[in-house]
Amino acid sequence: MFISKSMTRDVVTIDKKANILDATDKMINRKIRHLPVVEHDNRLIGIVSDRDIRSAMPSIISHDYNSKEEREKLSKLKVADIMTPDPITISPSYTLQDALCLLQQTKVGVLPVVDENDILKGIVGVRDLIRAFINVLGIGEPGMLLGIVVEEQTGKMKEIVDAITEEKISFGSILVAKYWDKEKRAVFPYLLTKDISRVKKKLEKMGFILIDPLEWYLEQLPKTS
Repeated sequence: MFISKSMTRDVVTIDKKANILDATDKMINRKIRHLPVVEHDNRLIGIVSDRDIRSAMPSIISHDYNSKEEREKLSKLKVADIMTPDPITISPSYTLQDALCLLQQTKVGVLPVVDENDILKGIVGVRDLIRAFINVLGIGEPGMLLGIVVEEQTGKMKEIVDAITEEKISFGSILVAKYWDKEKRAVFPYLLTKDISRVKKKLEKMGFILIDPLEWYLEQLPKTS
């Protein structure tokens, strides 16, 4: 799925000449943490976060500003003074996987979505990706996750799919992960049913090894000393 299908299109933006009190008010009123900074033609030139604002005025965490004098002083501090210029962006034609990897690699909270001319088209964050992956994986519907160890042999996946569909069970999604053996994979079908007992018995009779998805996941976590 492409970013253009999952991004937030109604983006709240701000001008670089606005002061940080204006930026704070926008964030509080719209319940957001990031404001793309744009020129008059909606060309992206920066981004400002709630963290940037807290760093600029650490004594202020709400609308209860200390004094008129302090507000006047802060009103002179412009968004351009605290924004991150030329932020990391992503194209509308990139995929959800691209966005997820980029967020992980760069440790940023959101990615402005821009075209080839840096015109802002939208914004995508972790919540957008979670919502999109829930739709893609079909896990928004009631179902159960099954864990199966599969050997790297032609036809094995077809055997699993056939065994499940013969039970009149629909698939929400299928995830395939590396297992501890280079010649095996851990396969996790998300099945749109409340009862997988018959399928489990059937797969075991066919010679497949079943695993608990949660236990498998916990085993993959880095070991702490």
